[in-house]
Amino acid sequence: MEYRYLGRTGVKVSELCLGCLTFGREVDEATSCQLIAHYLDAGGNFIDTANIYSRGRSEEIVGRALKGIREKVVLATKVRSPMGEGPNEVGLSRKHILSQVEASLRRLQTDYIDLYYAHVWDQGTAIEETLRAFDDLVHQGKVRYIGLSNFTGWQIALAIAVAEGEGLVRPVALQPQYSLIVRGIEQEVLPAARYFGLAVMPWSPLSRGFLSGKYRRGEKPPADTRLGRRANWQDAWERWDTERNWRIVEAVGQIAQARGKTHAQVALNWLLRQPGVTAPIIGVTSLAQLEENLGATGWELTPEEVAQLNQASAFEPGYPYEFIARANEDR
Repeated sequence: MEYRYLGRTGVKVSELCLGCLTFGREVDEATSCQLIAHYLDAGGNFIDTANIYSRGRSEEIVGRALKGIREKVVLATKVRSPMGEGPNEVGLSRKHILSQVEASLRRLQTDYIDLYYAHVWDQGTAIEETLRAFDDLVHQGKVRYIGLSNFTGWQIALAIAVAEGEGLVRPVALQPQYSLIVRGIEQEVLPAARYFGLAVMPWSPLSRGFLSGKYRRGEKPPADTRLGRRANWQDAWERWDTERNWRIVEAVGQIAQARGKTHAQVALNWLLRQPGVTAPIIGVTSLAQLEENLGATGWELTPEEVAQLNQASAFEPGYPYEFIARANEDR
């Protein structure tokens, strides 16, 4: 596995990040520990969790799995989501951040967090308050770097401007949703991240498994898939059962067959080739899944294959993006 710099920092992370959303939920502790060990043996060094994942259970499992090898890993977690019933047990206020970082450190059995994300923009808290709390944590040594997750382009720009204007620690990373199916961040979010030098770690790179090749046009979702396990799968299926989505899946399948790869490997490799992307976050429930995802590295799609996938997943930018693009055609 190759390594890439975490934005403009001197830290290097593996090109695939192991996401721990499923730990303590779909995946028991023993299997979770096996997944972490196998990922590390394959050269991975970047692990991502959050306090909200299984209400702290994921962090606890990760902490126990990393006992004795903590220094080998770049460890990321997040804060923002509700962790209790009280009115102050949610958000990006100083009170909530300072409370939750201590809880995360205890669960992770570590003295510091390498990368601490603001999980989602909080419209109820001034960004100045959030960044000052993060700045204090960095200066206290409890956090090494800070990041943003699920922020819009203007919110990213504002956070950077406030940090630089106030002399506060600057975000170095961004975690957005991004895949062949969900490409909206290419409009403003991804350009903003590139402009400000943020590392980009896409979540749901296989669009909740839809790009895995398990789904077929005109057929009910298989029972062993995420959609198939849902009692109300028909309602969710309407979101996925679109002409554009099937066009993407078919293009991925054509390339996978021609290259001797799986659907997931092709979809992940496309993401690895996108400008500005640092490390897609892979979420798995078995060693077989993990091994398949790791197979997305060590090879590259051709420019023609990337263009084929880009065309299959194309979307209408709309105003003002198309207007601006036309105005700059001669630049």
